[in-house]
Amino acid sequence: MLFTNYNTKKKIIALVDCNSFYVSCERLFNPKISQSPVVVLSNNDGCVIARSAEAKKIGIKMGEPYFKIKNIVTVNNVQVFSSNYALYGDISRRIMTILKNLFPIIEYYSIDEAFLDLSNMSIKNMNNFIIDIKKTIYQNTGIPVSIGVGSNKTLSKIANHLAKKNTEGVVDLTKLTQEEINNILKNIDIEDVWGVGRQLSNLYKKNKINNAYELKYSSSSWIKKNTNVFGLKTVMELNGASCITLETSEKKKRKSCCVSKSFGNKVESFEELKEAVVTHCLNAAEKIREDDQLVKSVIVFIRTSPFDKHLFLSRSEKIDLAISTDDSMILSRACVDALKKIFAKGYRYQKAGVVFLGLVNNNEYGQNLFVDKNSQKSNSLMKAIDSMNVKFGRNSLTLADSGVGHCWKMRRDHSSKIDTSHFDFLPTVKSG
Repeated sequence: MLFTNYNTKKKIIALVDCNSFYVSCERLFNPKISQSPVVVLSNNDGCVIARSAEAKKIGIKMGEPYFKIKNIVTVNNVQVFSSNYALYGDISRRIMTILKNLFPIIEYYSIDEAFLDLSNMSIKNMNNFIIDIKKTIYQNTGIPVSIGVGSNKTLSKIANHLAKKNTEGVVDLTKLTQEEINNILKNIDIEDVWGVGRQLSNLYKKNKINNAYELKYSSSSWIKKNTNVFGLKTVMELNGASCITLETSEKKKRKSCCVSKSFGNKVESFEELKEAVVTHCLNAAEKIREDDQLVKSVIVFIRTSPFDKHLFLSRSEKIDLAISTDDSMILSRACVDALKKIFAKGYRYQKAGVVFLGLVNNNEYGQNLFVDKNSQKSNSLMKAIDSMNVKFGRNSLTLADSGVGHCWKMRRDHSSKIDTSHFDFLPTVKSG
């Protein structure tokens, strides 16, 4: 990298954003589709949640239901994939680890975005520097990124928006004059300004604020009166101030944990519903153990389709545990007991979920009368199960109550089935 450390008062923020991230992850293991139109679908193959540039050109819109575009898909030979969040999460962790090792001040903004504070770095040539970051990420992960640089987070977002349309994939606004930045802001639609959602953009347009330039020179008192503090901060940042700080603190521990999914096929039997509930419980238990937390109460909920008006049913049951725990076996028994109280025959269930409440840090509970050798064995067993599932994939080692068939699982008819923890998915180099 092209820098050495030094102190400066000038604020320089870079935004690294992966290009069509879900699509890029699928292409990473399937180079044959690198030039093909590609879309990734939401849970149960419902809607389009990611598109390649080629898919955008043929008119496929974000959020469009899959059944509406099947004709476009067939005619244009569009490659369709069900979402694979395990894959996307793993690739994201690799990218963020690279950035964290290079930059001490970083905000993980989303699964495919990160803000970097470059203020205390001596950079000889900013354009070459950010191109170097881009190349480093691509060489180590195979994922293309765009990088925008500005004097604050809002302007770095705008720079990144421009970078995605730039052949180099990088844009630096800090080297431009105020007049040059203003000319850019005139071409940024108001809905493309960071923090301006649909409702706020409608308000702005009604008051003849149609682009970032007009928002920049709007009355601060009017903005404060008609929007909120963040709206005022956005205007201030468009004017060059830096007032939205990077959230660099460690991940805050959750106060509750919910795992729920809609079924790929409607479920009628108690046994199938129990499999789903126990599976959700085990996944939630794994999450809270990662954060060293214990559970005080569990809620199980089930429901049928809201469109089935004659047979609509939605029920939930809460169970308070005698002692806070992270033991999957204890938690799953509680969830099954809750399910027994709310299950009713004659309904076709569409969704089930598990919620853990009253989460506390594991170290808040020391030895007490109810902690014995069995509890210590349970901790060792949970660690062994988690270790095996990290090594061989989630649910490789599980409880019998979670079942094996899982006919209720989400519909994933277009899954690439890529598992980065499995040797069979390592790329094979062929000679000749």
